[in-house]
Formats: sequence, structure tokens, C-alpha cells
Amino acid sequence: MILPGLSRPVGTIWCIGRNYAEHAKELGNEAPVSPIVFLKPASSLLLDGGVLRLPSDSQRVDHEVELVVAAGLSLMMAVGIDFTARDIQLEDKKKGLPWTSAKGRPGFAAVGNFTPMSLPAELELSVDGQARQRGATKDMIFSVEKLIEHLDRTYGLSEGDLIFTGTPSGVAPVAAGARIEASINGGESLLRLTVAA
Repeated sequence: MILPGLSRPVGTIWCIGRNYAEHAKELGNEAPVSPIVFLKPASSLLLDGGVLRLPSDSQRVDHEVELVVAAGLSLMMAVGIDFTARDIQLEDKKKGLPWTSAKGRPGFAAVGNFTPMSLPAELELSVDGQARQRGATKDMIFSVEKLIEHLDRTYGLSEGDLIFTGTPSGVAPVAAGARIEASINGGESLLRLTVAA
């Protein structure tokens, strides 16, 4: 799949956990000393105007607005939402299992249109017109530059890879029928979704 604003198909979808201190705190976690990395499958991608279908085996799916970076010779950015089946994630964490079942469902890696990288960036997310999340990339524990360096050194980045760089505080559940809108810098990148009723 080639996403709007990009010229190459999507490669690996890298995701960073707990990259904002206030978000780590709101979930009762300590701030990490090195990046927490997990993956999402390509089947989890959802584009602007899409419909999110909540999984029947989860009672709580949270929104997490994020800056998404597309790796390449020229870095591109988009607003994204990392959806998380929080109840499933909590159970998997207790068992020491990976987060894939909670993070990798269809539609759980939503992305808006890509534009040339412009940092620092401001992130916003609203649900049914009510502000839920606001954050700024300057508050990241690990900067975009450090994340790219870490991922490339440890795993090897390829052009077309996406990096979900972590979410600020304010994560909350979404309900059936909700309308979600997320943006970067007031609209440089937009993402508008509907949750299936």
C-alpha cells in the first residue's frame, strides 16, 4: 500500500511506547531509559475518512494520537492514532506477553496525509468535537532523531518504514458511533475517522 503523500509502499510499522513522561505516568509506568519498541502489521493501517470497527473481544479501546514519521531520503510526517485494546494489553502485560493482540487489530494504525517534516510539531485529537489530547513533540523523551538512530542501529530502517513516535497524555476510550479528528500543527496533516456503530 502506498499512502497519500508517499512514493513507496509501506514497509515495517515501528511503534514507540511511553515516549512522553506524562503518558507513562497516567498509566502507572515509569519513564523508560531506552526506547520501548513494538510492531504493528500492515493490515492494521487505516486512512483518513476510514471506519474503525471495535473488536468484539475487547471492552475498552483507547485512542493515542501520535506523530508518524516515514523513513526515507527526505523525512515525511503525518498525524496518526495508535488504537489500543487496553483491557487486552493489561492482561497480556500481566502474563509477560507481547502487545500485538492489543495493538495490531485491523484499523489500529490510523494515519493522515504525509507532509514534509516540520518540527517541533503540535498534536491534537478530539472526539465528537471535544478536545481529548494535546501535546508537543518537544516533550518527547526520545526525539525523532534519536528514535531513527536507535531503530536503524538496532534493527535497520528501510525507506517506506513508518515510525509511530509515542503519545502524549490524555488517552481515553472510544465508543461506537464516535467521530474522531486528529491533526498536526492545526491541519498540516489531518485524520478523520468514524467508529462503527
